[in-house]
Amino acid sequence: MVYEYNTIRVESAEFITTLTLNRPEKRNAMNPQMHREMGDALLKLEADPQCKVLVVTGAGGCFSSGMDLKEYFHDVPDPSPVRDANRRLANDWADRLLRMFPKPTIAMVEGWCLGGAFTIVCSCDIAFAAEDATFALTEVNWGGSPAGMVSKVLGSLVAYRDALWYALTAEHFNGVRAAEIKFVNKAFAAGQLQSETYALAAKLAALDGPALRTTKEAFKQVVDMSYEQAYWWLMAKSNELKWRHANAGGGGDGITKFVSKEYKPGEVSFTDTPETQTET
Repeated sequence: MVYEYNTIRVESAEFITTLTLNRPEKRNAMNPQMHREMGDALLKLEADPQCKVLVVTGAGGCFSSGMDLKEYFHDVPDPSPVRDANRRLANDWADRLLRMFPKPTIAMVEGWCLGGAFTIVCSCDIAFAAEDATFALTEVNWGGSPAGMVSKVLGSLVAYRDALWYALTAEHFNGVRAAEIKFVNKAFAAGQLQSETYALAAKLAALDGPALRTTKEAFKQVVDMSYEQAYWWLMAKSNELKWRHANAGGGGDGITKFVSKEYKPGEVSFTDTPETQTET
């Protein structure tokens, strides 16, 4: 499938899709057109069989400088129907569509990651950063606050005092610090970031797609449920996964395949045929 956009770039190879924020002349600042294009791309990639893992990054050695202050804020009066529509577009893709994307997602961060770009990183399942990447919540510097979903998603990942410290001070921190406070999973030297990201993407792409989807959906939904609600919801998701395998063809029961020595955990997806598995 061919994807053509003006503010983003979509490329696929070996079942790994890279979605690149592509306004390098603006440090990939997010304008209303980018929000529309990101929403469109994510909806199409959900159904694209060539996309088993999604990597989100930025062009020109920069992840994103956040919202385009001129096009998103200055040029549109507030309150207005246009500003309200822009807000919905931004929140819809960066929070709902990306956070609940039915395939594993990895944020690959280098250069600047500011303000609203925090939501993208938080919405991805896994985040890797270059050690020299620069993160900051800069809103207080221009009389604003971390709005949209930034405060919510940051508070869900980072310890309360760390989150409030960076929100109040607008202090910059690098990729090493981002890994220390668990805003990202790991930080790598700039020359290693891409290879480490795509090595993980390849590993995920080889695993069972329905199982990965169910795992991430379950994890993200039950975290705010009571134990009783979580139990019954997880039971329903488990039954849904069995249904998906039964109707996909070639999947079957991973436990049965393990007991019959057709499958060894940690090597390949249990949906692969025995002939593709390596005996050890």
